Amino acid sequence: MSISIKPAGVESNLPNQIIGKELFRQNDVSESVLCEERGFPLLLRSNSKSTSPAQWIAQNQQKIQQSLNQYGALLLRDFQLSDENDFREAANQFIPTIAKYMEGATPRTDLGKGTYTSTEFPNELSIAQHNELSYVTQWPMKIAFCCLVAPEQGGATPIADVRQVLAFIDKDVRDKFDALGWTLVRNFGNGLGPTWQKSFNTHDIEEVKAYCQRAEIDLEVISEYQIRTRQTRPAIRRHIHTNEQVWFNHAAFWHPSSLCPIIRKELVSQFGEDALTYNTLYGDGSVIEDEVITHINEAYDKATVSFPWNKGDLMLMDNMLVSHGRAHSRGRDVLLYQWVTL
Repeated sequence: MSISIKPAGVESNLPNQIIGKELFRQNDVSESVLCEERGFPLLLRSNSKSTSPAQWIAQNQQKIQQSLNQYGALLLRDFQLSDENDFREAANQFIPTIAKYMEGATPRTDLGKGTYTSTEFPNELSIAQHNELSYVTQWPMKIAFCCLVAPEQGGATPIADVRQVLAFIDKDVRDKFDALGWTLVRNFGNGLGPTWQKSFNTHDIEEVKAYCQRAEIDLEVISEYQIRTRQTRPAIRRHIHTNEQVWFNHAAFWHPSSLCPIIRKELVSQFGEDALTYNTLYGDGSVIEDEVITHINEAYDKATVSFPWNKGDLMLMDNMLVSHGRAHSRGRDVLLYQWVTL
């Protein structure tokens, strides 16, 4: 996952943590909606800190799927989760089939068995809303996050229901993206992003060519070290379980207007729009207007819920229904991450 950088202090006015009334209590786990204003996520709070999240997930698979379809994200709090092994056991119950991280865009540490650190960027930087790997042909359907060390300040993982995001976007903008889709252009080897070897998990350019052919990606080999990829995807998709339409793309996330204006001007002057590390266009190759991206980001803001992490929190997410980001933080924090493909 790549990031759209916002300096510390530039945060949206998002709904804070608002714990709603308890929905019901069963088997020592109570339920409530964390933010009633937005209607999600569902907070599942253990009334006994000895409750194993892995065991609870294993025993409540049907309920979890039904709740994901409705709320998009579940926050498990006050369960017995204290280390990486606890997280991996719980995540493996939620995500039995592990996905390989292909077309990656940001630095993270592979901890093995499908578990990764969250994006390893300086704490003072925030990350804009995005659905994980929306630009690949086999994206993750489920994502699990956990917090092993809570930040001293900030460091939330804001989430947005992309059904609501779609509803907040003006009809003319929705219709244009629905008709044209969106295009992602990536340039590897310019020193400003991951190498193609890192992103595609290989040092063999022939393997990259084969992967791109399978994944419907146009590949241009510029030199031994530099390649350019271009892929066009739908901007609006239907969820495979609920059949609801969702705003599912990185069009705003990687648009040049998401860069700091000074950095954008400098990069364009040095490399040109075609050579930016990331760029997004309408599906027909035409430029997406800056004001359209501003409007889309405003839609994300309206649909976003932000809450502070507690040590031991575990969040289970449907990646097609809910996007996520990162708020800037102060102090050391440890977030782990796992996902499964479609």
